[in-house]
Amino acid sequence: MEYNNDGSYRWSAPKNSPPPPPPKSAKDRKITRLIVPGIIIILLLICSFTCFFTVNDKQQGVVTTFGKVTDIADAGVHFKLPFGIQRVYKVDVNVYQKIELGYSTDESAPEGYAVQTDESSMITGDYNTVNVDFFVEYKISDPVKYLFSSNNPESILRNLIQSQVRNVVGSSSVDAVLTDGKENIQMQVKELVSHILEQYDIGLTLVDVKIQDSEPPTAEVIEAFKAVETAKQQAETVVNQAMAYQNAQLPEAQAQADQLIQNAEYLKQKRINEAVEQVAMFSAMYEQYARDPEITRSRMYYEAIKDVLPGVRLYIDTATDGSSVQKLLPIESLVEITEGGY
Repeated sequence: MEYNNDGSYRWSAPKNSPPPPPPKSAKDRKITRLIVPGIIIILLLICSFTCFFTVNDKQQGVVTTFGKVTDIADAGVHFKLPFGIQRVYKVDVNVYQKIELGYSTDESAPEGYAVQTDESSMITGDYNTVNVDFFVEYKISDPVKYLFSSNNPESILRNLIQSQVRNVVGSSSVDAVLTDGKENIQMQVKELVSHILEQYDIGLTLVDVKIQDSEPPTAEVIEAFKAVETAKQQAETVVNQAMAYQNAQLPEAQAQADQLIQNAEYLKQKRINEAVEQVAMFSAMYEQYARDPEITRSRMYYEAIKDVLPGVRLYIDTATDGSSVQKLLPIESLVEITEGGY
């Protein structure tokens, strides 16, 4: 400490010590005052950009706080804590996603897709080799389980579908796989995979399983199956033609049958009416016969003679025995003279 001339004291720097820094100028102090607010403004901007996030209508946002799931955000603008305290994972939950088995879409390929033989080649239940391509649609049903229940849920689903496809195709005949059993195979694969997905609980839901294509591995077998399909189509055509002919002929046959039935009913009623009429005539004749049997018997006898001897002229002598009427023969000549007016 040293004594000044004005009566004050000051501290003196020790010997061999570095010289004191020069005092800051006004310009340096102004720059310092500007840097501090600038840093604060930058920090505020960073916070404003990292504290808000947007979720579209096809997504859900899974919010984690220090790594623990604390919220699920729907579509809209939401707030979160900055500096990594909260993180947001956006998951497409309202989007149909696809898995291609046996082929892969390739715009550069001539046919628009590339064949994956290791996935499509399968053995049927009757020990035949076929190539089957599958198209699978699925959705994310639970974003939290999708993100944190498994490492790679899409890979799990793909392997599961491949396993069940080979299981179902391996228990089906080659004819069913290539022709009329595709729908049943699709349904079985979907049921099996959906049941196992429920047990795995990885946040995925199977929407649809379709056989995109199925064919034998060689050209000769392909031609044989095409011939079989052609024969089946021709058989269906013939059956359809037969059914059309049947449908055309049935109304006419039915009309003829109705006409025959109506004629038979008419003849039946006619016979019944004739029988009733004959019964009525017989009853009337019997009543007359009951009143005078002898006259009725004679009349019936003469009618019978007339029927037996058609064209014969019959004369009835009504005179009793002992009458004075002379019987002259031949009578025909007398009758002719009488009828002639002589």
